[in-house]
Amino acid sequence: MNTQVSFPSDGLRLAGNLHLPAGYREGDRVPAFIVLHGFIGSKDDSHAQLMAEMLAGWGYAALRFDFRGCGMSEGERGYVLCHDQVADAKNALNWLVQRPEIDTARVGLIGHSFGAAVACYAGAIEQRFAAVISSCGWGHGERKFRGQHPGPMWETFTGMLERARAEKERTGKAPIVPRFDVVPMAEHLRKHLSPKAQIEVSADTAQSMYDFKAEEVIHWISPRPVLFLHGADDTVTPTEQSIRMWEKAGQPKDLVLITGTDHFPLAGNNQRTKDLVKGWLDKHFPARTAVPA
Repeated sequence: MNTQVSFPSDGLRLAGNLHLPAGYREGDRVPAFIVLHGFIGSKDDSHAQLMAEMLAGWGYAALRFDFRGCGMSEGERGYVLCHDQVADAKNALNWLVQRPEIDTARVGLIGHSFGAAVACYAGAIEQRFAAVISSCGWGHGERKFRGQHPGPMWETFTGMLERARAEKERTGKAPIVPRFDVVPMAEHLRKHLSPKAQIEVSADTAQSMYDFKAEEVIHWISPRPVLFLHGADDTVTPTEQSIRMWEKAGQPKDLVLITGTDHFPLAGNNQRTKDLVKGWLDKHFPARTAVPA
């Protein structure tokens, strides 16, 4: 029950896959999640696909899609801005709630890494999202980058941003930079990235992330439930980002730090992570028996 779909977002066509739960019967309306992929990544062969398949296995519909400029979607390659991705998430919701299979009052939002930051922001400002799950996300771009570029690396990173701003002022276009200069990642973790993930990104993207502060609006999710899930040993996104988001969020809220887990908590079919998420969903956003149309 996995169908290729597309939908409009600000004049662009975004590519997606809509998963329906096994046993879905025509005429049923089921709760759903919109699934957001990570930094210049893809909906395919990725943590986003793992999340979508997991949710569909538990009785939810799941829409995973490529943000503009990523994967199979339209848009300039490697040029992604945080608030554009928030708009893509909202436009995905606009499309999904028109589908006859969906219980329109019960659509949640889940994202991983960069997608988690976008999920938190979009879930905060768009009240139609019924629940939010953030996996290894972040809420304060500058502080996140300081954690990712410690010591002398910080001057190197901020110097890159300064040179990029100067080049854009001179030429009208920001330079392209290597993705791992923006978000460092240990070599052994890169195998978990989608083969469709891009290796270069606009410096405008890095600046957009630096300025993005989902933690300033996170309290607007309340009284809808939010789960912050983070690897306790995350070497990519500092774990303190989820802790701080949880502190600033309103109730009901939960924070789960998974010991012995790095940046990809579902990698290797991690049953412990699945059980934690399933337990939270059963309490706060259960996949109840489908409601007839």
